[in-house]
Amino acid sequence: MLRRLSPVLLALALSACLGAPERRAEAPPSTSRPSVSRPILAPPSVETRSCLAELQSAGVRFTPLPDQEFGGGCTARGALRLNDIGTPTTNLGPMTCPLARNFAAWVRHAVRPAARQVWGSDVVRVETFGTYSCRNIYGGRSGRLSQHAHANAIDVSAFVLDDGRRITLLEGWDGDDRSREFLRLIRTSACRRFPTVLSPDYNAAHANHFHFDMSGSGFCR
Repeated sequence: MLRRLSPVLLALALSACLGAPERRAEAPPSTSRPSVSRPILAPPSVETRSCLAELQSAGVRFTPLPDQEFGGGCTARGALRLNDIGTPTTNLGPMTCPLARNFAAWVRHAVRPAARQVWGSDVVRVETFGTYSCRNIYGGRSGRLSQHAHANAIDVSAFVLDDGRRITLLEGWDGDDRSREFLRLIRTSACRRFPTVLSPDYNAAHANHFHFDMSGSGFCR
């Protein structure tokens, strides 16, 4: 039985999401800015408390994180670290609660059913390039920060099935029929869950991953 989220954890969640959609390629992780964190002392918002309660009700295990400022405008507010969403997932760093909630639901209610439908097999691992990274939108003339700089984005690169098969965005998007079907099914579902979805159809910089973030009002390509 799930325990109620304690007041201490709620306080940690924000004691110590919305920008314009990403319209440029994301900078590679190696271009991240070095930064020094500074806690933000503020009580958790109503939205964050509600989101944390939703995650707990869904059986998702997580650790609330204190709000942080990292310099240069980079922040992580209302963030947490996902510990267990029912499917092992690589490289998960700080992510905003709404992003974590939608990502966990996407894996559970879209990715795994699609794998069973297309492959007759279950997903045993989701691979990502990570979440928080203090960097600009790659190629952006204005120098605008990426949603990764606010722990509000995740890049998903591959899926491993229980039969040992590994489906990557890089090889599968234009690969065999079943890989193409699977990856497009889960993109369609992602477009109903995340305000911004960028796939290999968007540009060459996204040839090897899906970019999901919680900004904007609906952009899917």
